[in-house]
Parts: sequence; structure tokens; C-alpha cells
Amino acid sequence: MEKKTVRDIDVIGKRVLVRVDFNVPIDEKTGAIMDDSRIQASLPTIQYLMNHGAKVVLCAHLGRPKGGPDRKFSLVTVVPRVAGMLGKSVAFAEDCIGLETESQINTMKNGDVLLLENVRFHPEEEKDDPDFARALARLADIYVDDAFGTAHRNHVSIVGITKYLPAVAGLLLEKELATLGGLLKHPVHPFGALLGGAKVSDKVALMENMLDKVDVMLVGGGMAATFLKASGYEIGQSLFEEDRLETAMSLMKKVTSNGVRLLLPVDAIVTDEASDRGTYQVVSIENVPRDRKIVDIGPKTIEKFGSELKNCRTVFWNGPMGVYEISQFAHGTEIMAKLLAGLKASTIIGGGSTAEMVINMGLAGKMTFVSTGGGASMSFLSGEKLPGVEALLNK
Repeated sequence: MEKKTVRDIDVIGKRVLVRVDFNVPIDEKTGAIMDDSRIQASLPTIQYLMNHGAKVVLCAHLGRPKGGPDRKFSLVTVVPRVAGMLGKSVAFAEDCIGLETESQINTMKNGDVLLLENVRFHPEEEKDDPDFARALARLADIYVDDAFGTAHRNHVSIVGITKYLPAVAGLLLEKELATLGGLLKHPVHPFGALLGGAKVSDKVALMENMLDKVDVMLVGGGMAATFLKASGYEIGQSLFEEDRLETAMSLMKKVTSNGVRLLLPVDAIVTDEASDRGTYQVVSIENVPRDRKIVDIGPKTIEKFGSELKNCRTVFWNGPMGVYEISQFAHGTEIMAKLLAGLKASTIIGGGSTAEMVINMGLAGKMTFVSTGGGASMSFLSGEKLPGVEALLNK
């Protein structure tokens, strides 16, 4: 890795501001954390700094507060969980900047950990405001970015602060870049990309950037409807991107001209209503009724995709195969997840909803790697530069 990491600097006795991704799902009724995998992913960096005598100041955001402090988005909620995982007390600062917070940090001892209040309680965070960046930088001697999930954002706690402090990568950020970078530089073949989700537009750059890396692309989910429509199939009332039909046709031509095989659904689950009240049936792609919509891949497609993936040595997956939020239309997605979990291959799961599905099914530990970044992983694999990574010091 060309960027410096926490291993490349001396942190003993230093105040180290660590940007972590504690944007965890919270149950609105109970206030309980529903999934702490993002906190778990940050532990190696926090523990490394603690063990090397740093004063660890954690900086994060939670949710999307509008214009100021909002109790339901307070990071005080996660303090007990972080403390429990670290096996030591974690202090909390009621603001992420200011004299009181600075004073609190100055009383810290080597190895202590403190969590700042939600950085997005200050609107200046998302505006990359230089005054806010300087105020945040006054809290520390060194900056560590370990929040891959926000590395594509040009925010103060991601980019702006690096203008005022020496900035390096944390261990999670390093692992994300090494794993996803390996997919682009030296994947083990055969290499398959399983792509789903609602929109072709979300995956165009990704597909184009991976054309010379993959051997096969398998497309399901809502985005498959646009490809099928572009191929001349009747898709009934299925949602598709009309303004992306030419893009889909162009992509299909590029895929085949690059010697990559493109697999689209050969059958599907269709319904009269995309809800748990809808009636549904399995139809071949040639026989989608005009008054119905596609909501999942069918059994023959599952078999076809599965047969192809079993031959792969590397698989990247991002995007559900259907309307997975509704249980009766989640079958294709769940079968793909179980299939990948059992492969003797390198299985890389893109972040966002795909990662959440795998984690909720208890299959994360059976995958080679589950990315913590949804938009960030898509941007990186699409060949885009991530502002949060570019801002770090080079080795």
C-alpha cells in the first residue's frame, strides 16, 4: 500500500484522532444497536493505538441530523457497546470541538479512549469548512482515517482535517484497499461478478472498469429488467430505467467484445403487487405478463447462476437479486448468499445492503471479506479516486 498507516508512525503519548464508522443501525423504539459489525471492524486499529500508548480520540457520525444536535442521533448510545468490546471504560465528550472537549482530552492518559459526539451535529462538517477543520484538528497531534465507508465523502473529518494534521490510514482502511485493490489488480481466475440492485446507473462505471478483469458477469435484481428490456423482452410493469436502455445495450456489446460472458435471468418471479399481499408465479423471461412485474430471479436462473459461480475461484457480489425486503421475494438473494458462503473460492461482498444481508443471515464469517463501505466500495471498484484516501500521506 502506497499510503502510510498507523504502523509507520510513532504514537506513544500522542493525541490521535481516529475517524471511525460508527454509523450503526439503531432500533427507533428501544434505542438498541441492531448490528455492531462496523464497531467490530474498527477494533484492531483502536486496540493497536491503545497498546502503543496513544491517547485515542474517536470521531464519527450517526445518521443524518438536520442542521444541529438531535438526541436520537447521539453517539452516547454506542459508548457502552464500544467499552464492552474493548474491555475498558470509554469516556464521552458532549461536543466534537470546543474548549471543554479540548480540556477533557488533555486529562487523558496513554491508552485512554474517548468518543466525540456526532460530528454531523455541526453542518460545517459536510461543507468541508476550514474553520471547523482547524477546530477539530486542535484536539489531536495525529489523524488516522479508519472509516472506509465515508472515504468517498469530501467532509471535514475525512479530508479537511488532513490539511492541519499528519494523516495516515487505519488497519481497516488498509485492509479494504488491499482486498478491493486485489480484485482489480490480480484476481484469481475464473473471476465472476454477481451484480444486482435496482439501477443500472449505479453499476455502469463498475461494470466498465471490471470488463478486463472478470470472466463472467451475472446480472439480477431490478437492474436486470433494464438489460432485458434493452434485449427486446417484455418486462410487464417491472421498473426499469428508460433513459439507460442505450447504456445497457452499449454495455452488453462491450462485455461480449471483451470476451466476457454476460448472464441474464432466464426465468423470474412475477407479481401483481410488490408487497406481502401480492400473488406471484414463476414464468420464463419470454413469458412475462404485461400486467405483472419482476420481483426476483426464478429457480432456473438460480440453478444457472449457481452452476457458473461454482466454477469460479474469485467472486465479487453487490446488490440483491430481487425485492429482498419482502420475504417471499428474497429467495433468490438468500440462495445466492448461501451458495457463496459454501464456495471454495475468494468471496468478496460489496458493502451497503449486500453486506447487511450477509451479516443478518449469519454468513459473514463464511465469506472471505465483507466490505464496510457501500458507496465507497462501488466508487473504488469503478476506478474513482477516493478523497479520503488521496488526502493521506504517501509512504
